[in-house]
Amino acid sequence: MAPAQVPDTTVESLPDPLPAEVAVLDVREPDEWAAGHVPGAVHIPLSQLPGRGDLVPAGQVLVVCRSGSRSARATVYLNQRGSEATNLGGGMRAWARAGRPMVSETGGDAHVL
Repeated sequence: MAPAQVPDTTVESLPDPLPAEVAVLDVREPDEWAAGHVPGAVHIPLSQLPGRGDLVPAGQVLVVCRSGSRSARATVYLNQRGSEATNLGGGMRAWARAGRPMVSETGGDAHVL
């Protein structure tokens, strides 16, 4: 059995700003999310995704984590269940390096843990 293909994109290939019809799903842990995330993103840690899949936005979903590994697994999982998910290669590290907007839940400057 061949491994599932992971639809993947890069920050450089994404429009800035993202189109309104593209939702962002962040699958990092709560401390990572609190430190900095994409404005308007939905937060569901990877370990909680199976039980909270009903919270995944409909339509196009850009899935992010810190580097792209956890989000790749989440992308495969979601697409096997009928979602239209794409992994962000390089994750939030690449997002931050590209100077894309981030917000923090801590009151401090947004950053990637």
